[in-house]
Amino acid sequence: MSAAVTVHPLSSRKDMRTFIGLPRALYADDPAWIPPLWLERRLHFSRFNPYFKHADWQGWLAYRDGRPAGRISAQVDELHRRQYHEATGHFGLFECENDPAVAAALVRTAEEWLSERGTTQVTGPFNFSINQDCGILVEGFENPPVIMMPHSRSWYGQLLEQQGYVPARDLFAYWSNTDFETPRIMHNLVHRYSPRTRLRPLNRSRFAAEMEILRDIFNDAWSENWGFVPFTQEEFADVGTSLRLILPDDFIQIAEVDGEPAAFIVVLPNLNEIFGDIDGRLLPLGWWHLMQRLRKRQIRTGRVPLMGVRKRFQNTPLGTALAFQVCDRARQRALERDIREVEMSWILEDNKSMRSILDAIGSDAYKRYRVYEKRL
Repeated sequence: MSAAVTVHPLSSRKDMRTFIGLPRALYADDPAWIPPLWLERRLHFSRFNPYFKHADWQGWLAYRDGRPAGRISAQVDELHRRQYHEATGHFGLFECENDPAVAAALVRTAEEWLSERGTTQVTGPFNFSINQDCGILVEGFENPPVIMMPHSRSWYGQLLEQQGYVPARDLFAYWSNTDFETPRIMHNLVHRYSPRTRLRPLNRSRFAAEMEILRDIFNDAWSENWGFVPFTQEEFADVGTSLRLILPDDFIQIAEVDGEPAAFIVVLPNLNEIFGDIDGRLLPLGWWHLMQRLRKRQIRTGRVPLMGVRKRFQNTPLGTALAFQVCDRARQRALERDIREVEMSWILEDNKSMRSILDAIGSDAYKRYRVYEKRL
């Protein structure tokens, strides 16, 4: 008989290295998997992550026959509890061999930790928050992940469902060609509101103030969406630090209505094109390859990770015009830098207005992610 499964909390730097490195073994035979940047993962779990200012977490490794076979985290986010006035908790960073006993041991351990902290409702996976990468991939396994999006083995959903988890929401990733033909109805809509609207790129000379504008729009735009937790000032500033290093100003577009910022979009070059080639490591020469390909504009795909239209304009013709305007301007700027395809992710399954725009321009809902929930 196989040895019993044991689960150990992370308690040392060696444990953390094993925790971060475990996916390399689990995805060794998956040609679609791309290793994340090792340095970014280390920073994600460090005390410098502003998420930990309002949340507590613990991670575990599962072992079978003396080798790591799975991992999981559990976290309690006080911002989420205040937002929803419920005893909520989350799990995340779930990776596991196709072994129900390993999955059961991991999930049970995480649930016990959450129960000790008064949790009655669990959702996940969130890595760590809904404002970061989240969900289990349930469709589209053959396609490699783009920057800051998760990948999964095909059996993860089944392992979670065997532990009593049920689907809470599905999230879609859409694939779009940047040379699409603009529908006439969109042209007419934009023209109708053009006297009131203005598009502009990010103003880098007042970067901190611009980040606050984007954060304010995002928190307002997403405030009634399922699972919403507002970005704190520190969290969005941390996002801005990353964007400042890799983005030209015109990859962030802001739409104004009567002079007031009302919508925005951010386009990221898909750095996963490079991370796969350098095996997720900047040393010894990965950083040089990264900077060379960015400088020479050798990245051909991108991702839209952040977008928002102020709530009062949503579900109105003006709101649709704003969404299309920022998308179209970002598309044009991406084409100028030879980015030919872009992923829009993620989009809630019940976000009918955004999904209708993406359908109208011929985008393909090519991936589906699932967030699960369970009452304890």
